[in-house]
Amino acid sequence: MKKMKSNKNFAAKSKTVPRVTSGTRKRRVEKQKTNLGLLSVEEFFSRGISDSDDGAGEFSDKDLSLENGDDSSADAIDNEVSSEGDYDDNKGGKISEDDKEEVNERESVSHKHSLKKLKNTDPEFYKFLEENDKNLLQFNVSDSESDQDEDEDDKTHVPPDKLEVGSDESDFEEGGDLKERKGGKVQITLKMVSAWREQLLVDKSPATIRTVVKAFHAALGHVSAEEDNDSQEFKVGGGSVFNAVVQLCVLELHPALKRILKLTSVSSKIDPVKAKKWVKVKTAIKSYIGDLLRLLGGVSSPHVLSVLLKHLHQLIPFVTCFPNLSKPVLKRLVMLWSCAEETVRVIAFLCLLRLITTKQKELLHQVLKKMYIAYVNNCKFMSPNTLSGINFMRRSLTEIYALDDAASYQHVFLYVRQLAIHLRNAITLQKREHLQSVYNWQFTHSLHLWVELLGATANRSHLQPLLYPLVQVIIGTINLIPTAQYYALRFHLTQLLIHLSKNTNVFIPILPFLLDVLNSYDFNKHHKKVSMKPLDFTCILRLSKSQLQENGFKDAVIEKIYQQILEYLSNEAHRISFPDMVVPTVIQIKTFLKTCKVSNYCKKLRQVMEKIEENARFIENERRKVAFSLDDRKAIEAWESTLKESGVPLQTFYASWNKLHVRQVAKSATDNEKLGEYNIPVLKKFQKRRSEEVEGPVVLFPSDDESEGEGAFGSDTGEPRTKRNKRTKKIKQQTLVQPDEVKIESDDGNDVEDVVEDLRLSDIE
Repeated sequence: MKKMKSNKNFAAKSKTVPRVTSGTRKRRVEKQKTNLGLLSVEEFFSRGISDSDDGAGEFSDKDLSLENGDDSSADAIDNEVSSEGDYDDNKGGKISEDDKEEVNERESVSHKHSLKKLKNTDPEFYKFLEENDKNLLQFNVSDSESDQDEDEDDKTHVPPDKLEVGSDESDFEEGGDLKERKGGKVQITLKMVSAWREQLLVDKSPATIRTVVKAFHAALGHVSAEEDNDSQEFKVGGGSVFNAVVQLCVLELHPALKRILKLTSVSSKIDPVKAKKWVKVKTAIKSYIGDLLRLLGGVSSPHVLSVLLKHLHQLIPFVTCFPNLSKPVLKRLVMLWSCAEETVRVIAFLCLLRLITTKQKELLHQVLKKMYIAYVNNCKFMSPNTLSGINFMRRSLTEIYALDDAASYQHVFLYVRQLAIHLRNAITLQKREHLQSVYNWQFTHSLHLWVELLGATANRSHLQPLLYPLVQVIIGTINLIPTAQYYALRFHLTQLLIHLSKNTNVFIPILPFLLDVLNSYDFNKHHKKVSMKPLDFTCILRLSKSQLQENGFKDAVIEKIYQQILEYLSNEAHRISFPDMVVPTVIQIKTFLKTCKVSNYCKKLRQVMEKIEENARFIENERRKVAFSLDDRKAIEAWESTLKESGVPLQTFYASWNKLHVRQVAKSATDNEKLGEYNIPVLKKFQKRRSEEVEGPVVLFPSDDESEGEGAFGSDTGEPRTKRNKRTKKIKQQTLVQPDEVKIESDDGNDVEDVVEDLRLSDIE
């Protein structure tokens, strides 16, 4: 019974392996039985090729296992036979043509099955194949055989007569439709871009927007080396197509989004998330904004950056819908706001302002922190080139801080406290590194920022409690090193106090810091260096020793004292206490005038003193007319406001002087030489003419023999030098320059040569 079961199993297995015949099995057994590696060279040559060993008719272990019904052995034999080669058991050669036809039919069936599967999985691509490559869908075995025959016949390649040159001009050809590339990518042409533009203007379906976004992503992949090209559906080749795709997205994508989501100009403030079709375009918009940020990071042209930032400004309502994109957008905008060109900075600030006003609660704290850090980092160095950028950052940052006083108070309190800590360490430790942490441009510009912010929010009560600690930090910084080397820093800080007092209407004692300079420095000291212009303290904090020895240093100090005393007292000129407030100032100026011997310095300060005394007499005459008491603050404030509107002498003088000063500063900021601001006399050094040049004809290359015979008193003739000089002076007076030929114009307009003859002394006599 067991033998019968084994025979049945063997018959069943033999059906699954149709090509394994007895002849094939016999050859496999003979190959396994013959081990040529164990034979020597003589035994190998003594054996014939057709000789076989004993037991050739015996079966191998695999054959025995096959007879016993082992499935794995049957599969193994089938694999070995197929790897060894296609042999026929009867002919002992290659497989027949019938077997090849069976294999080709199997391949065609599998190909048709895969095409049917493609029709279900990707109908758009299947439709594309039907339109462009019908031969691929109508696959036939005969076509493949004919192709093989043609390949065998035409083995040599014959180039065409006219070769095509690959360039960007091929994008403009009419036949530049969709072309399939390697990996299933579609080549974008200008014709496709124009078709997409027309669809964006008319179509209201989000399919076109998704296609355009994919094309924009492929365009960035064309210029980016890190892009994964396998994930792209489109391929961009050539700069003209790249520019066309970017221009299409920048100009037409935002209007198409507004039309599809039904965000009209009236309802533009509505959140796009509430639109019905937002879900269909959400992924595409998120991908597009990310690609736009990448493009902003890779562009360096200010013009292109301006265009892209204007486009991003339109997309700000869509950016706020993605919290993950807010941080990278803020980072990129802050970087452009602090480091880019002037026009780019302005547009980046407008984008930041719109982004903050749209999502103020979520983004305001992040923006305030990042913008302040960027402001401080870019204020490390001060020069005429960076002055305008620093001023723009300070004013724009002040506007951002003024949006929310409650949120700004936390940041201002923290940063003013940090400045106070640096100042305390510098005062207590008196080390070089701590002093340098205070006396630098970053510290000064930080104080300038908070002074401008408190002045801009003077009518609000949230930030006014920070006024006193800020003033104390500024005064402590002035008194840290009160030497002449840091007079420039002193004038910067006193100017901040003047602006703060003027904008907040709070009295701050500033005059002692200005008058202290007159008492601490000797202006009668003779200078060691001469400078034609006074020093400009705008971009200077610390003066060098060579600058202290110039006369321009003393001129600049007197000019600054004159300017700031006038500016500060003009703000206080309408006060009822002005005559009493200026008494110490007048006394110190009179003391300086007695000791100073420089007339220019005395003239300026005497003029200031006269204007102060004139205004004090005016206020005294006006307050004699009042009838209210000194404790009536409302009446005093009303009287001061009336007097300020009517005008006082010191304010009138300062207004006229300030107009001229502003004009001079504007000219000095430009090219002084072209504007002719300073008419500096030019010293022309006239060369003395030698006596030999007058005596006799001019010799171009005189010999050395002429000067050898001259002694200490003159030439070889022994004539004294003084007499010869007198004679040459007379000859100089009577000698004329001899031009070669001078062309003059006659009455009829023709040029006539005027020949100048030599002039003789006898003719004159």
